[in-house]
Amino acid sequence: MSFNSLGLSDALLKAINKKGYDTPSPIQEKAIPPILEGKDVLASAQTGTGKTAGFTLPLLQILSEGTTKRNRPVRALILTPTRELAAQIFENVKEYSEFLDIRSAVIFGGVNQRPQVAQLRRGVDVLVATPGRLLDLCNQNVLSLSSVEIFVLDEADRMLDMGFVRDIERIIKLIPKKRQNLMFSATFSKDIKKLANGILTYPVSVEATPENTTVEVIQQKVFRVAKGKKTGLVIKLISEGNWQQVLVFTRTKHGANNLTKKLISSGITAAAIHGNKSQGARTKALAGFKDGSIRVMVATDIAARGLDIPLLPHVINFEIPNISEDYVHRIGRTGRAGASGEAISLVSADETSFLADIQKLIGMKIPVEIIEGFEPDPNASTEPIKQGQGRSRNQRPKAGGNKTGNRNAKKSNTSNSGRRSRDRR
Repeated sequence: MSFNSLGLSDALLKAINKKGYDTPSPIQEKAIPPILEGKDVLASAQTGTGKTAGFTLPLLQILSEGTTKRNRPVRALILTPTRELAAQIFENVKEYSEFLDIRSAVIFGGVNQRPQVAQLRRGVDVLVATPGRLLDLCNQNVLSLSSVEIFVLDEADRMLDMGFVRDIERIIKLIPKKRQNLMFSATFSKDIKKLANGILTYPVSVEATPENTTVEVIQQKVFRVAKGKKTGLVIKLISEGNWQQVLVFTRTKHGANNLTKKLISSGITAAAIHGNKSQGARTKALAGFKDGSIRVMVATDIAARGLDIPLLPHVINFEIPNISEDYVHRIGRTGRAGASGEAISLVSADETSFLADIQKLIGMKIPVEIIEGFEPDPNASTEPIKQGQGRSRNQRPKAGGNKTGNRNAKKSNTSNSGRRSRDRR
């Protein structure tokens, strides 16, 4: 199948061709037709499957076929959990609408709102936003959502995990009841289905891959290692393998900072990206990682959500996640666009039960190796890490509730400052 057969306009096909694409991905092939028909869609798709174009292309076509109002109120709202993902989606919207009379903008916290406000006042057809800044500007009467025709909720599972459900409910009340709704999520959990029932109307469900499965082209491996020897093993793997682009996941911000310092002291260029980093620092680190001046990016789960890093060859789980679905998302950063990739997990004794849960979820045993000089500690306890170092196994926070541990979330409240703190992740 080609993009020509999906019913897209010549202007969109021209933009797609300019980006060098000719064949739609599975999620694009499945999602675009029902969206063009005006139906609500609930889609399960991992980052890296082309899902952004899956909703952006038909959204732009629908808007371009409608009547453009003189003051250009917001007609399409794309809500996403993190600044990096918002910026990435905005770039896609701009690229695909190059040959259309469509104006777009992106708003998120952590930066001065004045340029964002100025752009909104000039008129915007498509708005990409994070929840906190969006509600801030609505509360200031700078922004109205009363003309929204299409509402997109992207990364819905992470929205819930970050405690945004109450903000989503407030935003829903600000947009018209009669609208088209599109929801994209990496998984279809019970909480996601419950959220979908409150937003979508007779939705068409589409899936790019079977639920909660990993990409087949990713080579997965586990190294059993003593907790205190993990840093040395990471340095050995990167140095001896001469790896030039590696994404490393830690459970906490503090852990990300410590590992980054030790990598740099060993002569490996590295940068940390997490919620305590300013937007400027995060943007600079990501740019360095993409252009090769930084070999290793050390990230927490939330900070890495939505990062657009094409053809990433190596992912290392310095600490494996205690939420099994997060493992699937982490290793999905590599092996994208048909390329091969390698995902390595360093597993200490207290992570044994987490590994068992992950293997149960993905339906396979991951090959295990032990490297001489980095053996596991035979006397270490296999008790899972304590609450405060990460959520206990199989324990997810209640949607919208307070959380501790590896999410390092601020207490959820209804104040603007509370929302802004979440947007700074």
